[in-house]
Amino acid sequence: MKELTLVKIGGNLIDDESKLSASLEAFAKIEGAKLLVHGGGKLATDMAKQLGISSPMIDGRRITNAETLKVVSMVYAGWINKKIVAGLQALNQQAIGLCGADDNLILAEKRQHASIDYGYVGDVLEVNTEALATYIEQDKVLVLSAITHDGKGQLLNTNADTVATELAIALSQQYQVKLIYSFEKPGVLINPEDDMSFLKRLDMNLYQEMKENGSINKGMLPKAENAFRAFDKGVQVIIGDLLILAKDECCGTQLIECS
Repeated sequence: MKELTLVKIGGNLIDDESKLSASLEAFAKIEGAKLLVHGGGKLATDMAKQLGISSPMIDGRRITNAETLKVVSMVYAGWINKKIVAGLQALNQQAIGLCGADDNLILAEKRQHASIDYGYVGDVLEVNTEALATYIEQDKVLVLSAITHDGKGQLLNTNADTVATELAIALSQQYQVKLIYSFEKPGVLINPEDDMSFLKRLDMNLYQEMKENGSINKGMLPKAENAFRAFDKGVQVIIGDLLILAKDECCGTQLIECS
């Protein structure tokens, strides 16, 4: 089975020009088939503030009203997506920037919750693996933003970690997928204040313990939840800084089975 490396970047890696540039260089050096999923960093939040649009977060997930959806769509699927594509083209990567609505790549539905109205937030229903495989087999490097659609003309804002997870799970039927959640830390930290306290390995039991004591919280919660969902479906999952992983594959936090 052909290998496929799927990398998700976001947060400070996108906000910091030098870190983004270095991350794209590291990504470009990955051999074989690969795919990049990106979030939006702080730009969408900052732009929403400038426009006087409220954009609250709950447990690391953005509440997306109609006006916020316009902002995140423009920022994620527009400026950031094309900036990354241009950066990869400069590194001789045949990159194509798309969102979930393009080529019907990612079909989603508006999130339903008993007590929280997330607005125009989408939960993935279906991944168009046939279309994705067509790009991959043509040696194209897909750069996907986390804007999806419902098939009825409505765009939806979907968590980028979730998009990466669902893509990895769907594509694992055709490829041997390695999923890397790249962010500004060397891995999952035992002590959030100490970058040197990262775990080499993480199983579900330890994750639940860290979640209960608060050492895993905020934006790491949806990342870890998605990571274990992919891992449970047979995907190899690593959480860490792509820049460090590019130099030392033994770094980062690798998900493992409970002992």
